[in-house]
Amino acid sequence: MTKLLVINSSPMGDHSITRKLTASFAEKYSKANPGTVVDEIDVTQLDLPHLDGEILGAFFTPQDQRNDEQMAYVQRSDELIAQFKKADAIVFGAPMHNFGIPSSLKAYVDHIARAGETFKYTDTGPVGLVEEKPVYVISARGGDYSEKGYPQLDFVLPYMQAVMGFLGLNRTTLIQANGIAMGEEAVAAAIAGAEADMDAALAA
Repeated sequence: MTKLLVINSSPMGDHSITRKLTASFAEKYSKANPGTVVDEIDVTQLDLPHLDGEILGAFFTPQDQRNDEQMAYVQRSDELIAQFKKADAIVFGAPMHNFGIPSSLKAYVDHIARAGETFKYTDTGPVGLVEEKPVYVISARGGDYSEKGYPQLDFVLPYMQAVMGFLGLNRTTLIQANGIAMGEEAVAAAIAGAEADMDAALAA
C-alpha cells in the first residue's frame, strides 16, 4: 500500500486551479500505483499559528520540562511531522502569492521543519532526517514566471525545492501552470501544460 500525502494551500476553494491540478495528480498517481491511499491536508483549514517566541520556546524546551501549553504546541507539530514522514510520496499545491508561497503553507513548513526531528546540524553542516521519497510541487500563477517570462521573480519553486532538500528530500519535481490571469486561452494552455508535465513526471 502506497500513501500519497496531498497538501493544499490555495484559499480559493473550488475556484483554485492549483487544487484542480493536485486532484488530477492524485488521480493519475493512484492509477499508476494501484492501492494508493490518498491523505489530504488543507492547510488553510488547520489554523496553524505563525511561529512566535512561545512556540519556538516550546520546541526547544526539554520534554520533561514543558508545561501543558508547550506540550500542546509540540504535539501539534509532532502529529504533522509523523504524517509527513509516513507518506511514500508528497504533492504540494503551492500557488504563487506575491511571488512566494501562501502564508498558511509557510506556517505548515515551519511546524514540520524542526531541528532534531526533520533535520539536524552536524560538524559538517545540516543533515536532513526525512527518508527519501518523491515530492511534487504544483504551482499556478497569474503571470508567466517560466523561463520565457519572469523566472527571477519566482520564489515559490526555488524555496520549496530548497526546504525539501534541507529535510533530506532531494527528488522534487516542479510543475508550473503559468498565466492563469491572462485569459481563457492562457488558462487552458497552462492546465494542459501542467497535465502533460504531471504525466511525464509519473512516467519517469
